[in-house]
Amino acid sequence: MRIERIEKQPEVKELITEQKIDLKLLDPLIKRLSHKKGNLIPLLQGTQDIFGYIPPDALKYISDELGLKMTDMYGVVTFYAQFKLKPVGKYIIRVCHGTACHVQNADKISDDLKTFLEVKDGDTTVDGIFTLESVACLGCCSLAPVMMIGDDTFGKLTGKKAVDVVKEIRRKENLSADENLTKNTISTINLTKVLKAGKKAGN
Repeated sequence: MRIERIEKQPEVKELITEQKIDLKLLDPLIKRLSHKKGNLIPLLQGTQDIFGYIPPDALKYISDELGLKMTDMYGVVTFYAQFKLKPVGKYIIRVCHGTACHVQNADKISDDLKTFLEVKDGDTTVDGIFTLESVACLGCCSLAPVMMIGDDTFGKLTGKKAVDVVKEIRRKENLSADENLTKNTISTINLTKVLKAGKKAGN
């Protein structure tokens, strides 16, 4: 089942980005697919694999290299939900707004998540951990209202339950970050000790 985004898509002229990317990373992909028929979707998939999303500059680069129309490429990118025009978080939260979920107050779930994460629909949190999306249907109507985070499905939700799920993920992420910080701090301390010991030995 194809999942479609509900939010309004930006116009082509709105896709200008300041983020610098190495467009030359696309050259092997373009070379491999340039002479194949129906190569647009594989090109877009490969581009997203490289950058994690499809940067506007990459669309223009492919357009210039292969003579493809930007409007045609943009049309394909916005038609398929698999393609992302903006960088996405480590965890993509998809809140179902199909009929079954809508009547079970899916709007409240989205609103509570927006408030907790401090994002709008389709945006990514400032820490880059979560992206929040509304989707037309997740195909789990018997569990309505439903959301997915990555490959995990959460059903029979309320706004509070949805926020609690996200809080737990963030807690684990923070613990992981703290552990890495501790390891880095210990490594720095140990390195400092080694350097000091070396200086003493030299003296």
